[in-house]
This record gives sequence, C-alpha cells and structure tokens, in this order.
Amino acid sequence: MKIKILTLVLAAIMVGGCGKDFLTRMPLDQLTDETYWSSEENVRAFAYRFYPVFFTGYGSGFSYGPYTYLGQGLNDDFSPETPGQFAKQIPTTSSNWSFVRVRDANLMLARVDKMEMLQPEAKNHWKGVARLFRALAYYSLVNDYGDVQWYDRPLDIVEESELFKPRDARTAVMDHLQEDLEFAAANIRVADGAKGLNVTKWVALAYMSRIMLFEGTWQKYHGGNADKSKKYLEAAKWAANEVITNGGFSFSHNYRESFNSLDLASNNEIIMYRSYVTGLLTHSTMSYVNTDPQVGPSKDLVESYLSNDGLPIGLSPLYQGDTTIAAVLTDRDPRLAHTLAPALRPTGSKGRFNNYAPSSSGYAHHKFLNESIASQPNGGGSLNDTDAPVIRLGEVMVNYAEACVELGTLSQADLDKSINKLRARPVGNANPLPPLQVLGGNPAVNGVAYDDPARDPQVPAMIWEIRRERRVELCFEGFRLDDLRRWKKLAYADTRNHPDINRGAWIRRSDWVRTDGSGGSWLVNIHLTGPDEGYIIPSNSPAADRIFDNERVYLTPIPADQIKIFSDRGFVLSQNPLWQN
Repeated sequence: MKIKILTLVLAAIMVGGCGKDFLTRMPLDQLTDETYWSSEENVRAFAYRFYPVFFTGYGSGFSYGPYTYLGQGLNDDFSPETPGQFAKQIPTTSSNWSFVRVRDANLMLARVDKMEMLQPEAKNHWKGVARLFRALAYYSLVNDYGDVQWYDRPLDIVEESELFKPRDARTAVMDHLQEDLEFAAANIRVADGAKGLNVTKWVALAYMSRIMLFEGTWQKYHGGNADKSKKYLEAAKWAANEVITNGGFSFSHNYRESFNSLDLASNNEIIMYRSYVTGLLTHSTMSYVNTDPQVGPSKDLVESYLSNDGLPIGLSPLYQGDTTIAAVLTDRDPRLAHTLAPALRPTGSKGRFNNYAPSSSGYAHHKFLNESIASQPNGGGSLNDTDAPVIRLGEVMVNYAEACVELGTLSQADLDKSINKLRARPVGNANPLPPLQVLGGNPAVNGVAYDDPARDPQVPAMIWEIRRERRVELCFEGFRLDDLRRWKKLAYADTRNHPDINRGAWIRRSDWVRTDGSGGSWLVNIHLTGPDEGYIIPSNSPAADRIFDNERVYLTPIPADQIKIFSDRGFVLSQNPLWQN
C-alpha cells in the first residue's frame, strides 16, 4: 500500500463578505469572514479550494481531466467515429463565463494583505499564491473570450457600475496578468511542504512560461500587437529559462513513467503533481483509455513522429511503412512506443488482447497504462490511483524552445538546453534521437539541413520542427486544440481537407479471422479505404465531416443570458467579433 500526502483538503472552509449589525455577537462555534483570517493554516486551507479547479490532473471519480478525448475536445490528434464539431451558434448559458475564481482570488489577496500576524515573508508568499490563482482564472477567461472585465478587488453587490462595466481590452488584461505572474514568481516560496504537492516559485514560473507563450503567439498570428507579442514571448522565455537553469529538475525516469506511476514523488521531472490514494481520491483516466472503448490516435498524429535518425518519415530511409504496428514502431522516435499500444485494437476486437477495449482508429493508447495494476481493482472503473502530472519539465522545455524560435533568436545553445535534453531522456532500451541542430536558420541533424515534405508551406521549417516536438512531447495532455487556436491553424482539424485525421491503422481483413472455430471475424462494422485491406475509416459518413469555415470559432461566444442580464440593468455587454450576427 502506498502512503502519500493528498494535494487538496476535501472541504475548504467557505467564507463570505456579509456584513453584521453592530449589536450582533460573533458566533463562538463558527468561523466567519471576520474571524477566519487569523492564521497561516487557515490561509492554506482557503488556497486548497483552487487546487481541483486549476490543477485538475486526471480528474476524480468518473470525471476527467484533459488527458482523454473527452477532456481535450476536437483536434487532429484523434480519429473519432463521430467527429466533434466547431461551435455553430451562441449558447444560451455557459459555466465558463464566470468570475467566481477571480473574486475568490481577490478576496484572498485582500484579506491576507490585512493579516498583521503574518511575517512579511509569509504574507508575500500567500499574496503571490493569490495572484497566481487570479492569473490562472483570467487566463481561462481570456483564452475563451478574449476581452474580459479586469477586477483587482472583491466587489460588493451594490457596485453595479463596476460589476456591469464594459469588457477591458485583451492586452490590458494580459498586462495585469503578467504583473501577477511576476509578483508570484518573485515572492512564492521555493519549496512549501512535500515536494511537488503545493504551489512553489517553480510552479508559478512554469505556468508563466505556458501563459505568456500562449498570448505571445496569439498576438503574433491573430493580427495583434507586435510589441505585445515580443513582450509576452520574452516573458515566456525568461520564465522557462529560470525553471530549466535554476529549478533543479531533470529526467530521472523514462517518458511513460511520468504518466503511469503510482507515485511521482521521486520523479525529478515533475514540477507539480496530483496525488491519488485508493479509498481517498481516485480517477478513471487509465480506464477510459484502456478498458473502455476509446477514440484512437489518428494517422495524422502517428505520421508526425520522426524516424530515429531524426528525419521525418518522408525523408528517412529507416521508415518501415505502416502495414503492421511493428513496422509503425520500428526505428521511430522512442516516444511513439511509449504513446501507442504495441498491438492494434480495432473496433470489435475486445477479447483478443487481454480484454483491452477497442479503439476507433485501431491505434490504441499506451501512455497512461500501468500494467502492474491493470487487472486489480484500482486499475478499473473510477478507482485508478496512478498519480497525475500537473506541470512538468518537458512542457517547460518545449515552451522555451518555441518562445525562442518565435522571437527569431533560436540558437544551438537554446536547442541543447531544451529539445535535445528531451531527446536524450531515458526511454527504455531504445536509442535516443540525434540532437536537433540549427543551420542557417533551418533544422538539421548530423550537420545536414532538411525540410519536411509534409510541412505546411506557410510555416517556416524551424518553427515547423519545434511545433512537431511540442505535439509529440505533449501528446494527449490537452494542449493541441489551444495550440492550433493560438497559431491560427484550426483548419488543420478540418476532416474533409485533412483526411488523415479520419484515418487509422492499416489492416487486412483476413488477419482478423477468429481462430476459435466460429469462422467469424474479430472486426465489426469496420470501414477501410479498400475492400479487403487499407486504412481504417472511423467516420464513414460525409455528413459527419468536421468543416472549418468560419474564423469566429477562434473565440467562444458570450452566452446569451449574460448579454441579457447586462441589458436588463441598462448596461451593454458586447458580443465577440463575427458572432454578432
């Protein structure tokens, strides 16, 4: 039995801002807003309310984090039988348009600022934590909606002119957000309790690298402010470099062990993780991607992995083709074998391979499976207790490399401290990829520059390679959709124009005849590109194609009920561009 410290308090104490009549005596057996803020322990308990919101990990129970198709939404990494569609109409309501966490963070910040019993170091630490939470809350809002109202204090319900003020410009909000992240990075403790379980300076810096990279590239590719883009990208580079250079993190375990381990405490790559313990907090991610029917990886994704000579499959003499799963995995980037299962599992094949569930594409997930508990109670249903990485060094390194290449400053030294560290990481018995080089601004291996024939001609070759590294390193971790959005490349997810999204593994029907005397086939309702052999076509109806035909979907529409609430009170809440009609 493993013994671990949980990352969250099961019930954080709720506090409110209600006033009191001067004759009312404070209750002696209850905590109120006036009496709650009296110790650092109480502040910590309040902070834990943010953890399951912002540090989701693998979710809990039958809920899910970003690591499954359900948690990631539409993108080109998955090949579903019924492709998710781009939004087509304004929703009546949405829980995403919410400032509850902004208010919680502002309340925490205001109350901590007045706690005279705290020493300056402790006060600045908790103010930094509150500002990190405020930054994360605003990052979610800006990511979805663009312009949003900026609030830096908890408002009273009677302050209607502030509550119903117009949305502030996106860049103004992001400037405030950057200030919050910088304060957090400067004041949050280097360590706070058990390793990897609480907010630290390194957690703040790692999130800063993520958020500033997102906004820097958004401003660059969506016709924004070039000066702001440079400012945010430089902030992303700085924050990532601080983690890489000074954080003390390294690759002590192989790639898959960062995702399928029962205990991540000893894994030096992990900056923060969510701990799971049987009987206290468990999840379903391992079940969703192994024992339940799953949305499988796409042919498009699988072909993005390099051969292990460091060249794209369209250039490498080592590429063995894709007519068997063994060929697909031979002489490839070792991360591919840590991501895909070693056997195909097309629809109808459950029972042939240890009762693992079938996949829509035939390619099946392997990244999150812990074989040692797969047949045990904690390996099924909602009882999975493998730990979940919340943020890790691998992401920070690809953030750093991308910030450098987008700034136009990428050097060999930058690659050697980021991408090439990822390539040299232990991955079982496989040989690591050769180091990525930059020659004349172009990607190279072994002193020879190359240009992927599959490259989007609108994307420079070096940026294309860094984006490939990001896709591979962060595969199935919930980043791909946001990456396509910030690069202004949602067209990649169009299944009609990019048919390899709606393609899976290559199979031959005769290889799937049952050998139990039934004379039947393991395959049920499988459509192929050829009559007897070919690539699996998960979605066989052209009517189900996912079509990208309107750029308005880069931003989420403001829900109709919110616009009405403003209007009913005599205020105006503007709708997002292109959603107005």
